[in-house]
This record gives sequence, C-alpha cells and structure tokens, in this order.
Amino acid sequence: MITSRLFRVNHPSRVVVEVSTPIGHRTGLLTDSVVMTDNLATVAEVAIDRVIGTLPLTDVDTALRHTLKL
Repeated sequence: MITSRLFRVNHPSRVVVEVSTPIGHRTGLLTDSVVMTDNLATVAEVAIDRVIGTLPLTDVDTALRHTLKL
C-alpha cells in the first residue's frame, strides 16, 4: 500500500518517497508518499488499471525484511 498521508512515516516498515529528490522525481509519483510494507495485499494483475509510478526496490526490500522478520 502507498499513501500520501505522511504522518504514517515513522516506522521501520515504511519508506518515504519525496518527489523533490532525484529518486523521488524518477518515480513518477505526483506527491510525497509513504510505502507501507506492513500493509500487504495481493492484487490480481487484471485489476490494475494503470501504473502511476515506479521506484527502486532497495529501501522497499529493507522495509519488507523488517515486516517479514527476515
């Protein structure tokens, strides 16, 4: 899950994406966002209407490792 509600940022299972940074700019996201790896869901590929952005998985991988205790 990803949200633009930045008050959810202070947790090791979450990754902040700031669009003002070079990496944040390349994501294609329109607003600063928080990726919440502690809120996982399975979504069928056919249910995805459009891609709003992409991001490097390095920080997301670290957060997922924390969430899954790996």
